[in-house]
Amino acid sequence: MRDALAKRPVIDRARGALTDLCSCSADDALEILMDISRHSATQLYDVAEALLTSVQGKPLPTPLQSHLAAAAARMRTRHHGHA
Repeated sequence: MRDALAKRPVIDRARGALTDLCSCSADDALEILMDISRHSATQLYDVAEALLTSVQGKPLPTPLQSHLAAAAARMRTRHHGHA
């Protein structure tokens, strides 16, 4: 439990970064992070940490770049399907 509480701020900061990068809601940003995690077989915390590192100037690992683009596209498709 303590470990999860320690990781939560990193995930929340990554959500905030994604809301800016993708112009989406915080809920959508969390869904994108979880989507990347599922499709890349990477822990959610590790995805969030990599995203935050990339915001600070270090490149996002290429596989995660691809998963981010795909997750954002899936999110846009879901929203356009409900429009």
